[in-house]
Amino acid sequence: MADRPNIVIIMTDQQRADVSAREGFALDTTPFLDGLARQGAWFNRAYTSMPVCVPARVSMLTGRFPSAHRVRENQGHAAAVYAQDLFDVMRAHGYATALVGKNHSHLRPDRTDYFSEYFHDGGRGEPRSAGEAAFDEWLLGLHHRVAMEPAPFPVEYQLPVRTVRDAREWVASLEGRPFCLWLSFPEPHNPYQAPEPYYSLFPPETLPPLHVGEEALTVKGFVWQYLRQIGEAAHPDYGDSIPRARSNYFGMLRLLDDQVRRFVEFLDTQGLRESTILVFLSDHGDFVGEYGLMRKGAELPEVLVRIPLFITGPGIGASSEPHGDHVSIVDLLPTLCEAVGIEPPSGVQGRSLWPLITGGDYPPAEFASAYGEQGVGGLHYTPEDVVERQPGLHIGEDYRSFDELNACTQSGSMRMVRRDRWKLALDMQGRGQMYDLAADPFELNNLFGDAEHLAVQAEMLRVLAAWTIRAEDPLPVPVPGYSRKTDPRN
Repeated sequence: MADRPNIVIIMTDQQRADVSAREGFALDTTPFLDGLARQGAWFNRAYTSMPVCVPARVSMLTGRFPSAHRVRENQGHAAAVYAQDLFDVMRAHGYATALVGKNHSHLRPDRTDYFSEYFHDGGRGEPRSAGEAAFDEWLLGLHHRVAMEPAPFPVEYQLPVRTVRDAREWVASLEGRPFCLWLSFPEPHNPYQAPEPYYSLFPPETLPPLHVGEEALTVKGFVWQYLRQIGEAAHPDYGDSIPRARSNYFGMLRLLDDQVRRFVEFLDTQGLRESTILVFLSDHGDFVGEYGLMRKGAELPEVLVRIPLFITGPGIGASSEPHGDHVSIVDLLPTLCEAVGIEPPSGVQGRSLWPLITGGDYPPAEFASAYGEQGVGGLHYTPEDVVERQPGLHIGEDYRSFDELNACTQSGSMRMVRRDRWKLALDMQGRGQMYDLAADPFELNNLFGDAEHLAVQAEMLRVLAAWTIRAEDPLPVPVPGYSRKTDPRN
């Protein structure tokens, strides 16, 4: 075990990939993360399996797409189907394991050596000071809204500070045992709030202009319009609050950046950095004001499905430029298995990125495209279905709130593929969308069915069909049964 690296997976929740200076964004939201990414291999074509928390997180832990692991909505974690996940594999090979932070997956405390859970409304059961408990109560009372004033609590009560504290204490207690840590921040997910000095770092009046405004909702269709409708039904100031929501979002990113720095510097002081593979990623993105929307919920736009991803550690080459291949959140499990010399479990659909990030040989065609899924099934909701009852809208005696993930926005099924400059999405009724992302990065000009692009469309449909077949669940494997030919790297 001495030669096996430690593993740290740092995950944020709802971090859009393109809002960092590393990706050309006008604000320097994540200076430490940008520098850390360049110490390893980072990807600007990394995709989630589904832009919903639980399905994406189950995909990361199992290396399987939602259509295979069967979790298509946040309420479905108990239905997860897999042979072994990351924690099963690592514990079986002598690793100490821990979750610190947001879970929102099928993982349970008895399957780890240490479990310290935090959610968007605060801590879950760990000893809290009176100040921390008061802060958590304040978070809960926001009902996922935008805080229009600075958080009235010091920085040390914020969840990223507390998760890093717990993670450091656990790692320090291990006395040299190899470990696998999932350090999972609940931010920059709503409620959008930040304490000083982060609240004032990026004032609303100084923010870069949005690329597309509310007027784009007419082009995008009903589900997109419905997101805005229930937002306004819950909060009449929804539109007016977007500049402050963006400001808080960027401030939360800088707060996270400082806390990742704090944890990585701890690894340095403990002499662990050189023997630790460190992965940074998010489960999905956020509209961050584009289309007149915050949060997530509608279909498969780039702002939701493309995620930040980089990997540093022993044997991993450093690059100042992004890796151009298309990769997925499902690739993490087989990558880490190869990194520590473990065969990936049965049913894993991801592909090991280890040769890509260590300078080894690999088939480029295997990473020429990326695939994603969306929807819980059934038929699409229409305006006629939400006249009397508005799914996702909650109005109580003393509060109003909304859930952007609801029966309307998640209705139906959709699949997408990204390849080169092109992106194609198709729903279960054969309705297609195709975009030239080089000319139309915010996906407003649907070229599906356009006579001048039929050859590209046919090729993209072929690629999507192949991905859809590959995403079929190979489990269960009958015993006895036919011997399956497999690739050691999947």
